[in-house]
Amino acid sequence: MVDRDEHGLQRRVAGTHSVRLDGIQDLLSRCRDGSVLDIGCNWGSVCVDFQNNYASLVHGCDIFEDGIKFMSGYFAQFREVRSHFAVVDLTHGPKCFTPFGGQRYDIVTMLATYHKIKRIMKPDDLSVLMRHIGGNLTRNYFGWRATSDKPAENEQEMASIDKDMKDVGLRRIHTSYISRQLGVAAIWERR
Repeated sequence: MVDRDEHGLQRRVAGTHSVRLDGIQDLLSRCRDGSVLDIGCNWGSVCVDFQNNYASLVHGCDIFEDGIKFMSGYFAQFREVRSHFAVVDLTHGPKCFTPFGGQRYDIVTMLATYHKIKRIMKPDDLSVLMRHIGGNLTRNYFGWRATSDKPAENEQEMASIDKDMKDVGLRRIHTSYISRQLGVAAIWERR
C-alpha cells in the first residue's frame, strides 16, 4: 500500500525536512560562496538549505522528474545563486552526470540514496560510480546518509564508501549516529 496524503501525493522520504541534515549540518557552514551538488535531491529541501546558507551554485539530480521540475522552477526566482537540476539515473554510472558538464563541487551530498542504487547495481559498477563522485565531482566534502531501518547494512555501506573514497583521496572525518529517525550520517574530506 502506498502512503498518500489527501491530495494524492506520495511521501518519498523518511523523516521530515528539519532533520535531513541531522548530524552533518556542519556542511551548511562550509557552503558560503561555494558550489553544491545534491545527488538524489528529491523535492530539493536540502538544496534550499544550502541556498539559504549562501552557496553561490546549487545543482541537484534525481530520477524523480516531478521534484526536478519543481526545483528548477523554484530556483529560477533567485538571481544570487546559479542553479541547475537534472533528471539522472545513477545506475548508468558516471556518464549520468553529463548534464553538469564536468563541474566540480565544494560539497557533494548523497542522502538516503546509496542503499537504493546498491540494490540494483553490481558492486563493481557502484564502486566506479562512487569513485567518480569522490574523485571527479567532489572538491572538498562528501556528505552521506544511510537508511534508518538497517543499522548493520549501514555499517557495511559506510565501509565500502570509505574504501572508494580513500582510493580517490578523501577520508572520513565525521560520523554521526545522533539521528535515531534517519540513521547514520558521515562526511569525507579531501586532504
